[in-house]
Amino acid sequence: MNPMFYFLLALTAVLVVTASPGEPVLDINGDIIFDGSYYVLPRIFGPAGGGLTLSPRGGNNCPLYIGQEYSEVKRGIPVRFSDWRTKVAFVPESTNLNIEMDVKATICVQSTYWYVPAPDMVFEAAFIAAGPKPSNDFFQIKKIEDSIGGYKIVFCFNGEDCVDVGIFVDKHGVRRLALASTPFEVVFVRASETKTSSKPIMSII
Repeated sequence: MNPMFYFLLALTAVLVVTASPGEPVLDINGDIIFDGSYYVLPRIFGPAGGGLTLSPRGGNNCPLYIGQEYSEVKRGIPVRFSDWRTKVAFVPESTNLNIEMDVKATICVQSTYWYVPAPDMVFEAAFIAAGPKPSNDFFQIKKIEDSIGGYKIVFCFNGEDCVDVGIFVDKHGVRRLALASTPFEVVFVRASETKTSSKPIMSII
């Protein structure tokens, strides 16, 4: 048979594999996440804290960092997902994307995309900050395969080498998102558009 046929067949197979999106990410009600804002909450309700918020650290007002509410009854600030590189409308699992805190304004007067700045000191945790949209590094949402369900978020250097995002309690007792060996296990709850904050945010915690 013509060698060109085999070449085209192999090329088609590669394109199908690379173009196939992951399974859709679901919210806590089992609905597919397409667009809009979602609260990121611990998958097990209790003393592990509530939703996500913004706060400064190190005595500087800016940049703001992604923190976690102390109280489990506080949902915090919702997030939006964007820029997943597949031709689908829904947010897919295990696919590079950007995450942005859905707040109208902050005192830092800049966007609130998640990114990982270089640590200030050696051996310091790699905290997740809010700022300009990163161009090379991305986050992914991965399903937790157990009877409870839920997801974890990972940070991917250059969109490839991925590390779990977990909770780190700093020396002031503030709970912050950081790269960690133990993931922050979460669920997503759709937020009403009317509940997103229109007030400038400096610090919630």
